[in-house]
Amino acid sequence: MAVQFTTASARRSARAGRRRPPISEINVTPLVDVMLVLLVVFMITAPLLTAGVEVDLPEAAVSDLAGMDEPVEVTITASGEIWLGETPVELDQLGPRLAIISDNNPDVRVFIRGDRMVAYEEVMAVMGALTEAGFRRLALEARRFDGDS
Repeated sequence: MAVQFTTASARRSARAGRRRPPISEINVTPLVDVMLVLLVVFMITAPLLTAGVEVDLPEAAVSDLAGMDEPVEVTITASGEIWLGETPVELDQLGPRLAIISDNNPDVRVFIRGDRMVAYEEVMAVMGALTEAGFRRLALEARRFDGDS
């Protein structure tokens, strides 16, 4: 003995020859799960990509920076002397002297030119002094890499 249980609306739609429309909504839960997993993977691996990379800062394949204002150059010689433009200056006087030259404009472009033999620590000390003085647009200047060296 077979019994078929149907609802009144199913019987009416079957009699009328109509079907229910297909469900056209997408289930986004698996998509969100995959995206969250990818986010976690990239958050974990991104810091590992920058650690332990050897770099040679003095040479680089660089292009000229476009800008309308004239940059100020800070040079660090092989003997450790610091020059602001063409004037020698002490590290503790670098920030105040540059503030006077730039009329206290923190957005002036400052190019830091370090000799190949200068210790990285000395270049970072100059960058730190300029950052403490409030200058925000610092750039390390490099020699163009021509492929012959």
